Amino acid sequence: MKNHSIFLFVCSLCMLGYISGAGIWIGNELKNKKLLWMRCYSKNDVLGPNIIPIGGHFIDNFRTNIWGTTRFMCTLRQGPNYRHYQNFTAFKQFSYKDYGGLWDWRAREDGIYLKKRPGLHVRNPVNMHKVYDWIY
Repeated sequence: MKNHSIFLFVCSLCMLGYISGAGIWIGNELKNKKLLWMRCYSKNDVLGPNIIPIGGHFIDNFRTNIWGTTRFMCTLRQGPNYRHYQNFTAFKQFSYKDYGGLWDWRAREDGIYLKKRPGLHVRNPVNMHKVYDWIY
């Protein structure tokens, strides 16, 4: 009976990441047919590099870890010459109780915007607002 309880507990922890809705969304809202180059990474994963066309997006859903330390860093670059760029934290778990939700990033001409969409235990969703300027 004890082994069965341990098995159920471990399975429950694994399932939390799947139902939490943790992830990042990166959308290209640049003008003049500019492409968006993106690459993201965490301790265990590398996403990209990918080229996102105008009006397109990239999305990745993932499980957060039970210690509350999941973090993804990203680099975005504006095409066609990719000189304008920004490196930033695209997802950060703040505690073991935080399952993250969906961090919705939008690349626009004047900067990079964020909206946090709620997920399990996300108490304070964040409306779309500018977070970063492009580095020239």
